[in-house]
Amino acid sequence: MSSAESVKSVVSDPKLVEERRHQIIRAATKLFSEEGYYTTTILQIAREAKVSTGLIYQYFGDKDDILFLTLKQVLDTYENEIPRQIEGLTHPVERLCRAIWAYCAIVDAQRDATVLAYRSTKSLRADRRGLIMDGETRTNRLIEKAIRACTTGGFMRPINEHLLSYQCVTFAHAWALKYWAFRDRYTLAEYVDEGLQLMVEPFLTTKGKTVLTRIRQSAAEAVSEAPASAAATATAASAGVKSSND
Repeated sequence: MSSAESVKSVVSDPKLVEERRHQIIRAATKLFSEEGYYTTTILQIAREAKVSTGLIYQYFGDKDDILFLTLKQVLDTYENEIPRQIEGLTHPVERLCRAIWAYCAIVDAQRDATVLAYRSTKSLRADRRGLIMDGETRTNRLIEKAIRACTTGGFMRPINEHLLSYQCVTFAHAWALKYWAFRDRYTLAEYVDEGLQLMVEPFLTTKGKTVLTRIRQSAAEAVSEAPASAAATATAASAGVKSSND
C-alpha cells in the first residue's frame, strides 16, 4: 500500500477499526454534504458521530484521511459489487444491463457520498486525488468491458466504447446529483430502464434487440408470478427492465 493510500490507526484491532471508521465516516459524509468540507470541523464530526475528538484521532490522522476513506469506500463498493452482480451471467447484453443496474443501485445507496465525490475530490491532497481518479478509471473499465463484449459478439454495433462507458457512469451518478428532480418522477428501476432505452437499445443490433426482448419477457414473467411484496425485487434483479404492466 502506498503512503498516500495508507491511513494509520492507533488501534490495532481490525474489526474495531472497521466499525469505528464506518461510524465516523457516516457522520462526516452527512456533514461534508450539508456544511461543506472546509467548514466542517473534527469537533462537529465527533458530535455527529457521538464520540470524542480524541477517539477520532485514534482512527484518523486528520480530516483529509476521513474524506479520502469516504470516497475510497464508494469506489471499493463499485469494484467489489459490480463483478459480484454479473457473476454467473453469460450473455453480454444481460451482463451490460446488470452492470448498469448495479452501478445505479450503489449510487442510490450512497447518494450523499456520490455527491461529495463530485464536490470535494479536489479538496484532497494531490497524491490522493490521483488515487481516487485511478479508482474511478478502474470502475469505468468494468462498464467498458461489458460494452466491448457486446460489440465483439455482434450484439451491439461498433461504437466508441470508452465514451459510452463514461456516459453510462455519468447517468448513474446523475441519480444522486439530480435526485431532487428525479425522485418524484421515477423509481430507481424506472430510471435505470429509461437509461437502457437511451444508452443501450439504440446501439443494439437485431440479434442484440432479440436478446433484450427475451430478458424483458423473463423479467415480466418473474414479476407476474411473484407475490406483490417481491415484485420490486424481481424487477430490480432483472437490471431494471420493464415489468409486464409497463
